[in-house]
Order: sequence, then structure tokens, then C-alpha cells
Amino acid sequence: MRIAVLVKQVPAVDNVKIDENTGTMVREGVEAELNPLDLHAVEAAVKIKESMPEGYVEITAITMGPPQAKASAAYAVSMGCDRGVLVSDKKFGGSDTLATSRTLAKAIEKLGPFDIILAGERATDGETGQVGPASAEFLNIPALTYVSSIDELNDEYIEVTRSIEGGHEKLRAPLPAMVIPVKEMNIPRLCTLGGKLRAKKTEIPLLNADDLDLDENSTGLKGSATWVINVTYPQMTRQGRKITSSGRLEETLNTILNFLDEKNCLGESK
Repeated sequence: MRIAVLVKQVPAVDNVKIDENTGTMVREGVEAELNPLDLHAVEAAVKIKESMPEGYVEITAITMGPPQAKASAAYAVSMGCDRGVLVSDKKFGGSDTLATSRTLAKAIEKLGPFDIILAGERATDGETGQVGPASAEFLNIPALTYVSSIDELNDEYIEVTRSIEGGHEKLRAPLPAMVIPVKEMNIPRLCTLGGKLRAKKTEIPLLNADDLDLDENSTGLKGSATWVINVTYPQMTRQGRKITSSGRLEETLNTILNFLDEKNCLGESK
């Protein structure tokens, strides 16, 4: 059984920056980490491998991004994946979720076939949750989203429990299939020293646009369906009123209540 896991390198939450001229994420020279929600996808893949006979499951971590993004694939290897692959090319720069999904689907086809593809629920830099399902659409396979548990798995189908509003539902889908877990599915393991040493020795091969038979019109900015027109930053301002208790307590309390009433904070409780 062959499993692919889609992982992404994202800027650390407090280091997210947008290029105001291009409207794209600034990734060069910015502290980065493996997308936290992708860790649950990696953990799910490794647990499947551990539940099967030794040598039966092979896991490939696939990441798309600039050259330094291979660190994310290496981290997935240190968690238990067998190998990692970096999908990188200047032509991919500025890809929106549609162009990214198209590119990743091409990479999956190139490296496959795979029985299961796992992806994180969403990335913390974009918060769209679109790449996993869109990649499944390009691959013409079922997409099982918000998966809280994998209940049954064999060579023909996968049965899962999904978290939905107001409860859960069980679904069965034929393989190959895209599986997108929620963070409640598992607790990602910490990397062991042995895992880190193995990842350090593991070569992370590169796939570029030519390898995937992609031209500049189908990926990157030209292959994207959305563009950022303008970038603005919220203005952090505080407009308050200082109320002192130098006078009588009753007068101070009435002043506070009147102020809250002016701001419609009391409703009909006054």
C-alpha cells in the first residue's frame, strides 16, 4: 500500500508578511515551520503503517514551495515517513490554491500511483482548506474531509467517521481516496533522535515544472484564478474614556452606566 502525505512549510504565525506589490506571501528570509495541521495527516499515515505488516506500507511526504521548504518533507521523514519529495520551481511562485492543487495533483500522478493521499485540514498562512479537496478533484478521486477516525482500511476501500455539525457520520469510499483529518483524530508524535538522524541521511529529490509537464500558464501567477488587488493592515487604535473615583461612589457608578448605555452595551438590563 502506498500513501502520500501533502505537507506545507508556512511562516511562523507571528511572522506572516505579504508583499504589497505582488500580493503574495513573503517566504524568503522568514522563520518557517511545518504547518501544524499537517502533522495530524503525517501521524495518521504513520499509524496506518504501524498497523500493517512490516514493509507493506510506504509513505511519501510531498511538499511544494521554495528550496528551503524541503525541511518540511525532512521533518515528515523524521516522524516516520519513508521518503520526501520537494516540488519547487520559480514558475510555481505566486500560485493560488487552484494552481497549487493542479501542481500537486501532477506531482502525485508523477510519483504514484497511491492508494491514499492525506492532507492537513488547512494551512495557517491561508486558512482556506481548499488544496486537499481541489487536488482530489484534479485526480478524480473521492475526498473525505473532517475525518475524525479511520475505522476500516483494506486494499479496496476505506471507512471513516467524519465530524459534522451536530454529530458524526460514517462514510465508505473506494481507493484511491483523499483523506483530510481534523486535529481531534490524533496527537502528533515528537521526533525521536533516530528519526532525525534518518531524515538527515534521506535525500529529498526535486520535481520542477518540466518534470511535471507544466507550463507557466497553468501554474504560478498566470495559472491562478485569483489575484490580490490591494493589501491593507488593520489600524490598532484605542478610544477610551478615563473615569476616576475621586467623587462620590454613586456618581462614579452612574457615570460608568451612562457610558456603557451610550455604547449600547447594557441592552434592556439597565
